[in-house]
Parts: sequence; structure tokens; C-alpha cells
Amino acid sequence: MQELDSRVDQLRHQLGTLPETVEIASLAATRQELDNQLRDARIVAEDLILEQKKADADVEQVRARRERDRTRMDQGLITNPKDLERMQHELVSLERRITSLEDDELEVMARLEDAQKDVDSLTAQIATIDERIAALGSARDEKAGDLNVSLAEATRDRASAIEGMPEDLMALYEKIRSAQGVGAAALRARQCGGCHMTLNPADLAVIAKAPADDVVRCEECSRILVRTPESGL
Repeated sequence: MQELDSRVDQLRHQLGTLPETVEIASLAATRQELDNQLRDARIVAEDLILEQKKADADVEQVRARRERDRTRMDQGLITNPKDLERMQHELVSLERRITSLEDDELEVMARLEDAQKDVDSLTAQIATIDERIAALGSARDEKAGDLNVSLAEATRDRASAIEGMPEDLMALYEKIRSAQGVGAAALRARQCGGCHMTLNPADLAVIAKAPADDVVRCEECSRILVRTPESGL
């Protein structure tokens, strides 16, 4: 019984601690962090797109004003010398303004390019992680399938093994197993298989005289002792 329970516990532990499951959890945490970074990077890129559109509009607006003034001058619509001089000075100012705005526009474009590179890089990293998680998931499911088959077999064997067992003995066994993990241990070479303590001669003598159907327990750890041909009694 204890061997079957240990087998069941081992299989359940293996199911809960598959390397793939552990790695998937780690990758999922990394992916969440990258996803948060990607969200922030996209916000930065979107803001820069709006900023670039505004910069483009500002440049076009000043260029349009420059072209309008040039056209008026070229067409001879400005005849007053003072107005003509003022407009010439304004054209110089507009040229400087256009140069400044174009510099700002280029600076925004460079920042946007960097931001888009961040978005692309993070997107690629997330895609790589997703591929790895998918591969690990397949491997995990395959291993888990095999373990679940073994677990079902061990569970069926346990159910068969407890048939006909006295209820009070099973209750004692389960109580000890719940507290210590192992409810029954083999007695081999005068040693308890649970706590690995060697029984003293007096305890061994008591066990040796006990009927075969008596429940004997280790004085050290209180586990049920299962007598074997190698008990050393």
C-alpha cells in the first residue's frame, strides 16, 4: 500500500513540477514584462506620429505663406517700396522659420524611427517567446499524458489493494501518512524504513513475539512497521 501511495505521490509531484511547466511559467512572466514594455513603446510611437503630423503641418503652413508672398511679389502686386521691403524681410524670417521647423521635423522623425525599432524588437521577442511556449506546451502535454496514464494505473492498483483492509487500520495508516508523508515502512535489518532508526533488542523481541496479524509500530516515528523476511527478528 505504501509503495503504491509513494508511487502516486511521486507521479503527482512529477506532474506538478515538469521542467516544461516551470520554464513556461518563467517565459510567461518575461512575456508579460515585454508586453508591458511593448504597450508603452506603442504609446510613445503613437504620440510621435501625432507630433510628426503636427510638425509636417507647421512646415507646410509656413511654406504656403512663403509661396503666397513670393507669388504676390513676382506678380508685382506689392508696389509700395516700404511694403516690398517689409515683405522681403518677412521672406527671410519665413526661410529661417522653415529651416527651424524642418530641423524639428527631422528630429521627430528620428525619434519616431527609434521608437518604431523598439516596437519591432519587442514584437519579435514576444513572437519568439510565444513559439517557445507553444513548443514547450506540446512537450509538456506529451509527458503529462504519459504520467497521467501511469497515475491512473497506480490509482487503480491502490483501489484494488485496499479492498478488504480493516477500516481502523486504514484510518491509522492515513492519519500517520497525512502527518509524516509515509504511513507504513518496511522493517529490514532491524531498521525502520521510515525514520531509518535501528530498533533496540527489547523492541525487536516484542515484535518477534507479536502475532503476524498484529499492527506493530516504530517506537521512534510511530509509523506502522511491515515485517519482512529481512527484518532481522
